[in-house]
Amino acid sequence: MSKGPISAFIQHHYRHFNSAALVDAAKGYEKHLLDNGKMMITLAGAMSTAELGVSLAEMIRQDKVHIISCTGANLEEDIMNLVAHSQYKRIPEYRDLTPEQEWQLLEKGLNRVTDTCIPEEHAFRTIQQHIFRIWKDADDKGERYFPHEYMYKLLLSRVMEKNYEIDPKDSWMIAAAEKNLPIIVGGWEDSTMGNIFASYIIKGQLKASTMKSGIEYMVWLSDWYRNNSSGKGVGFFQIGGGIAGDFPICVVPMMYQDLEWHDVPFWSYFCQISDSTTSYGSYSGAVPNEKITWGKLDIKTPKYIVESDATIVAPLIFAYVLGW
Repeated sequence: MSKGPISAFIQHHYRHFNSAALVDAAKGYEKHLLDNGKMMITLAGAMSTAELGVSLAEMIRQDKVHIISCTGANLEEDIMNLVAHSQYKRIPEYRDLTPEQEWQLLEKGLNRVTDTCIPEEHAFRTIQQHIFRIWKDADDKGERYFPHEYMYKLLLSRVMEKNYEIDPKDSWMIAAAEKNLPIIVGGWEDSTMGNIFASYIIKGQLKASTMKSGIEYMVWLSDWYRNNSSGKGVGFFQIGGGIAGDFPICVVPMMYQDLEWHDVPFWSYFCQISDSTTSYGSYSGAVPNEKITWGKLDIKTPKYIVESDATIVAPLIFAYVLGW
């Protein structure tokens, strides 16, 4: 593939340390795809609020990612940005805020994520009125779906289209919905929409069983992995730490050790972008070789770690893979 100016820039300037690791990881990602491998991307933190969709959506459209694992926050915050972008407030001086100033943001309905405030009323409530109808319809029919499947129904219905405030091509969730891309959301309950869903159960308006669970996600993932790990296998591109990465990577040792299926291939590429300190028992900061001892990676699995800011690193790697 011919490379554009961004790829040419990083190849010329990024020669050592974390910058060289970035280039190595990008080249490894590209080689994995050229060898007909498949790739999982995991999204931790607030990557959707960081608007990673600007590059991730194109990765999805061009089949450079085959499955995503994300937090419940990332599942919903891409859609929140889609319908309430004009009401977001950026606070570059967030490090200097006093507790009193933080309280003032709360009173204004602004929930802060680092330097960006999500407008509660415009973001959460715009989605809530529509997603509740979808949940309720499934509940009444005795149907059950995964959290991301409800979000896909919401986006594909186009019921919120008149509310879009960004170019839809920059929404990774729209790109994923249009592709029906598999998504894994471990611990979805730990999200705003998860809390809202729980509130309807407490009020007696919905049944908990209407939402498929994290255990069911793991069972589904085991089947997907077995059906997609032949040949070059499945790679693992981890953005940040936490449950978005921890949950799905365990599907391999679960099948090998707990089910005793000894024909299960290891993850065949691994890259983690992290700024976690590699010590003190931090799984997010563990070097890739530690995963060998847990039955997740093979000795020969290409392994990369870029210890830097994911909001800087991920778009550059994506740009390289896309040939930009």
